[in-house]
This record gives sequence, structure tokens and C-alpha cells, in this order.
Amino acid sequence: MVDSQYYLPNDIGISALDCREAFRLLSPKEQMYAHYLSRASWYGGLIVLIQTSPESANIYVLLQKMFRAQAPPQLEAAATAAGLSAEEYQAFLVYAAGLYANMGNYKSFGDTKFIPNLPKFKALVWESLAFKQSPGDMEALWGCCCESLYSLEDKQKQLGLGEKGISAYFSGNCCLEDAEFAQKFLDSKNLSAYNTRLFKTEVDGKRCYEVRLASAKKGEYPDEVCFGKHEFEDAVFFVKRGDYAFLMEKVCQNLEKAKDYAANDNQKRMLEEYIHSFACGSVEAHKEGSRYWIKDKGPIVESYIGFIESYRDPFGSRGEFEGFVAVVNKAMSARFAQLVNSAEVLLPELPWPPAFEKDRFLKPDFTSLDVLTFAGSGIPAGINIPNYDDIRQTEGFKNVSLGNVLAVAYATQKDKLTFLEESDKDLYIKWKGPSFEVQVGLHELLGHGSGKLFVQSQNGHFEFQISSWYKGSETWDSKFSTIASSYEECRAECVGLYLCLNKQVLSIFGHEGEDAEEVVYVNWLTMVRAGLLGLEFYTSESKSWRQAHMQARFVILRVLLEAGEGLVGLKECTGADGRPDAVITLDRSKIHTVGKSAIQRFLCRLQVHKSTADVEGGRALYEGYSAVTADGTHNFLRLRETVLLRKEARKMFVQANTYIKGSCLLVEYEGSAAGLIQSFVERFPDDAEKVEAQLLEMTCVLLSFTFKIPKHLCNAFFI
Repeated sequence: MVDSQYYLPNDIGISALDCREAFRLLSPKEQMYAHYLSRASWYGGLIVLIQTSPESANIYVLLQKMFRAQAPPQLEAAATAAGLSAEEYQAFLVYAAGLYANMGNYKSFGDTKFIPNLPKFKALVWESLAFKQSPGDMEALWGCCCESLYSLEDKQKQLGLGEKGISAYFSGNCCLEDAEFAQKFLDSKNLSAYNTRLFKTEVDGKRCYEVRLASAKKGEYPDEVCFGKHEFEDAVFFVKRGDYAFLMEKVCQNLEKAKDYAANDNQKRMLEEYIHSFACGSVEAHKEGSRYWIKDKGPIVESYIGFIESYRDPFGSRGEFEGFVAVVNKAMSARFAQLVNSAEVLLPELPWPPAFEKDRFLKPDFTSLDVLTFAGSGIPAGINIPNYDDIRQTEGFKNVSLGNVLAVAYATQKDKLTFLEESDKDLYIKWKGPSFEVQVGLHELLGHGSGKLFVQSQNGHFEFQISSWYKGSETWDSKFSTIASSYEECRAECVGLYLCLNKQVLSIFGHEGEDAEEVVYVNWLTMVRAGLLGLEFYTSESKSWRQAHMQARFVILRVLLEAGEGLVGLKECTGADGRPDAVITLDRSKIHTVGKSAIQRFLCRLQVHKSTADVEGGRALYEGYSAVTADGTHNFLRLRETVLLRKEARKMFVQANTYIKGSCLLVEYEGSAAGLIQSFVERFPDDAEKVEAQLLEMTCVLLSFTFKIPKHLCNAFFI
């Protein structure tokens, strides 16, 4: 019997992101600007299918063909004819919605595979109108993905590298040593890994690696000498352009159209640099575009696009494609502006020595936005970008809180609240939203926005006395690699916990007196509960974590449990249903004393290791607290089983579409699996078949590398 964690439940939460009013208040020019940025984002977002798994694009195309021929209500008749019950058809719709929402068949939050909760998928395909119209094509397409659709072999249960899981950032024959060796090569050429994939072959007993850069154009350019063939130690590297070329060209075309509706020169220059980056594969051009983006203060329509977050690269260096377009929420943004203005007073409160903080705080934009478009594998609650350390350290960054996401993502029903005492549940429901708003603000602005990296100066001299530092082209991601993302999220979460104790911060968000104390209590309670829930994202077989934020929260739980003195309690018990359960408690009277001291000490250690590029010390600290064992006071391996037993599926979001019919119009969909599906069916109205054919072609090479599927079968759809 398949473990239920690999199914999406039929009653999974699905909510529509409301952006109607925000879009209506835009001028016609701003609506057109938002439209073309959205088009660029959605085309680019399809890249995530290729980045996620070898089979994701094939499954996507199969579903698109079925739903384009028959919308969910019409396809239900075919499902009945194929012998599916109403529950099984709902399971099919939920699976399809999950694939669209995650842009692949692995969860964006947790990186575990999910499979259809029905055995009659093939029967439905054969009964569908799409099959009857093109039986040969549909049968070939089914043949390319039917095995991997359901496979739960150990390696295919989660994303990972080598024997630990599946990764489409690397060919299937790559392991951690290959990733480390390739990073060494990339560093030697001052070439970023953000927009690359790595493929390994062997010729005459010699290792050969192909580094593929995402770009619309192919071929070499005289001003960029690192392309082509390179002998490196005992191996050969080939650096090539043209990965995802068709989709990158679509991104460039729509960014070019958006330029005509830009509000100012900074936006135009930003888009020009992005276009150059995506056309030629230059990360430097994207960094230049990001500089103009930072200078574009307080835009009504905010956006960012590119290969951004490295959470899902098992090595931690390659970015997943992401593009968002959103509209400013002026009321909430005013609060964040107050927080920005207070930053220079609050930063000295952080527990590391002044020398470990930036010499000058570069005041960023910090706005609350209502999402119009967020293309990628998932939608966060807040963002701090760009992720380029050299820019963040010396030129600045922006912070974004996504208001309409927060409004629906964290609504909680009392009967679904796990692992809390009954006396805490009503408080949690009342104050979770306000407390999370405070935590997101502090996490993004003063968490990710704080701290200095000691970098070797251009002339080789140093203005500080430390034993280690960042050298040459080394970055935070390349140096700390596999732990970088989670370590940084943990540091930012700790900053949020630490500074939410500050009355000035709470006042900025409108919380005074007893209400302010409730916000503090629920914020800390949320964090310790999240630490327990984080065990869902730990794979015991490979002893690895699959989600950066949840690993971070587990580490914080361990730190607070270690603080002792009754600050945090964690007790295993039997639930009212007779199944294993657990209860977590927090002594509010000790948050400002025992809790604050524990976070203060830990946060200082995190920052010192980060600032000084002390990988050995940082790994020992972080991996020590990340360990999930049965030893000690708490049996975390057993608690993991309890968490899995009582886990709740993460919500999915339905997003609107825009299209041009004289003016720019907005189309919204209902918050359901059928609504989510329909939004994707209508997302590429003009060239859907061409897009799908290109997706199949792009996934072909990875399929042949990973699963040894003969190329003629991969190509059956378009030769």
C-alpha cells in the first residue's frame, strides 16, 4: 500500500488570489505593462517543468491536451465511461491541479514526489476526446511518462543528487563530487552557476562535462571567452548556450513589448539588461538589470524575473526560474516604510559585534503587494532580493510582502490545528496573521538584509583581523553550498524572533500593550510548532532535509528546547482518536529572558561563521542541530512518524490571466481544482501546441540521460 504522503488529498485547500481591485486601479498603461511582464513570467515559468524532473513536462503536455479538448466538466463524462467513481475523478483533478501549481510532480515545498491517487489513469486517457482525435500521439506521450508517473522507487521519492534523489539540474550520472568539481571549474572561470545545468559523459576514459547556460541564442560571442572547450585538471568542460532556447526567446519577446509601457528610464534599462541576460546567458547582465530594479523606488507595478532561488538545486548553486508581477498595497506598505526608517536604530540591537554589520544600511524598498502573477514552483509570503551578495552588500535590495497570499495562505480551522494545547488554539487563530506579518517583515528586511561578508579586497589587503574570508569569485552560495539556503533562512527567522521582542517594532505594526504581548507569544509559538511540523520534510532513509525553511525551524526548535528551564515543552501522547499524538508548549513568562538569551547566543554564532566564510565551523554547528535522531530527551524519529500521521496538505493557489482585446482585461477563476486547471488551459491561447512540442523536445535529452529511454521514443511526438 502506498504511503498517503505521496497522494494529494481530495479535500486539499485551493484558494483564488484576489487581485481584481488592485488591477482595476491601474492605469491602462500600467495594465499593459503588467500584462507583458506576466506573459514573460508565464513562458519562463514553464522552464521549471524541465528543472524539476525528467517526466514533468511530459505529464504537463498530456494533461494540457486532455483539458484543451475537454474542460473538466466535459471530461467527467469520459471518466464515468472509463469506470472512474466521482472520488477517483476528483483525485485526478487534484493531481492535475497539483502538477500545475507545483510546475512538476514534486512538491515545491518539501520536494517529495506526488502521484495520482487512482489506478485508472490510462483508461481515462484512452476514453478522452484528445486520444480519439490523435490516438498515436497520445499513446506515444503516455508511453513516455506512464512508468515514472507512479514510480516510487527510493531514488524517485524526492529531489536530490546521485542516489539520494532526482535532479534535473544534473544528468542522472552526476553525484555530489561532480557538483563540487564543476563548481571549482566555474569559480576558476568566474562563471555563475545560477542559470546552468550540468551533464556528464565519458569519452575514452576521460570525464567530460557540458555546462548549459539558459539563453535564447546559441553559439559563441567574441567578448565572452569562457564559452567553448576547456581542459580542467583531469577533465574536459564544454560551456554552451541555448538551454531552454525557445522559452527564453518568448521571455525576451514579451519583455521587449513591456518596455513600451515602462514608467521610467530605470524600468526601461532594467528590461534591456534582462533581455540581454536571457538572450545571451549572461548573469552579469541580470545583475546589472537588478541594479536598475533596486533604483526603481516605489513602482505601482512591481516585478522580478530570472533564475532566482537555489533551494531546489541539491548542491545549492543553481537558480529555479521565477517571475512575479504584483500591484502595491499602499496601506500596508506604509507600515513597512516605517520599519525601513527604523532599521538603522534596530540593526545595532542585533547580537553580533558592530564590525560584523554593514558599514552603512542601504535603505531598500519594502512594500506590500497583491500578486497578479507568480510563475514558478510555488508562491512565498515574502521575498528579499536580489540574491547576489555583492549587490546586497554594497548597493542594496528590495523587500516584498505578498498581501493577498498572506490573506488566504494562513487561515486556519481550529479542528485542523495539530500539536497545540486547547487553551492555545483560539489565541493562535486570532493572532497568527498579525504575528506572521511582523515575522515576515523582520525576516525579510532585517534578517536577509543584515550582516556583513568579509571579502578579500581588490588589492589583496584586509581591513580586519580574521582567520578566514571570501576569496576571488567565492560567494555565500558557492562556499556553503548544500546548507547555504537553509542556514540563511534560519538566520533570518532568528532575527525575526529576536527583534519582535522590541516594543518599537510592535508599535510600527500597530500592536501595543497586551495585544503586543499576544503577538510575541503567538509568533514564538508558531515557530516552535513549525519546528515540529518540519519533521515532515526530513527523509530518514537518506538522512537529508528537503525544505530549507522547515529545516531552519526545526533547528530553532532544538535550540529553544536546549535552552531548558521549562521554556519549551514537547510531550508525546495518545490523541482522542487513539493514534499517536504530541503537544508542544511555550512558557510565555520566559520568552524575554531564557528564550531571548538562547536566540541571542545562537544568532551571533550563525553570523560569525557566515561573515568569515567559516564553512567548517558553520557546518558543524548547523548540521549538529539539524540531526534527527532517536537519542536524547526526545525521540525525533518517532515524532516524525506522528507528524506524518497528522500532516495537512499545503494550500494551492489559483491565479488570474490577462489578455488584450482592445484594452487589457483580467480573467479570474474559481478557487477549485477545476478553476486552477482552466487557468492553465487558457494561459497560452495562441501557441499552445508549439509550446508543448518544444517542451517535449527540451525534456528529451534529460530522459535519455536519466532513464535511458531511446531517443526515438522521446522524439515520437515531433519527428
